[in-house]
Amino acid sequence: MGISADRSDRQRAFDEENELGFPLLSDTTKTVAKQFGVKRAGPLPTKRVTFVIDTNRSVLAVVKSETSMTGHADEALEALRRRV
Repeated sequence: MGISADRSDRQRAFDEENELGFPLLSDTTKTVAKQFGVKRAGPLPTKRVTFVIDTNRSVLAVVKSETSMTGHADEALEALRRRV
């Protein structure tokens, strides 16, 4: 699942354009961002962070990069592969 501060209509358009295949949740109040420590002040509302969470709710990996979206996917997949 993905969560961002974008409105749900923007997320829907993004999903349709990119065919993500997983749900996107809207955190316009930035409540979840605050809970995960990724809210920031300034023009960008949140830091770009990927949390890989196991089925037992433990955090397997935290991927931080403002510029490399593919790096997030690669590192997340690697964390899942190490789990098996």
